[in-house]
Amino acid sequence: MVFDDAEYRQLRRVAERKGLSVSEWVRQAIRAAARAQPATSKEAKLAAIRSAARHRFPTADIDRMLAEIEQGYTSEAE
Repeated sequence: MVFDDAEYRQLRRVAERKGLSVSEWVRQAIRAAARAQPATSKEAKLAAIRSAARHRFPTADIDRMLAEIEQGYTSEAE
């Protein structure tokens, strides 16, 4: 058995409170734990940020960029 008797009783009580079978509760708990894990390591994320920071991209004042974006939306609607 994967769980000892005391652990299984505890799991069964938790599952019953949620209206689930133990196996369904365990599946949901495993899925939630898997979703909580990051897709990539922090080192990979930092490497991507550092790589992007080495580039020079055209930019403008944020208010001007937002106005240009909004202008694009309104001209497409016409």
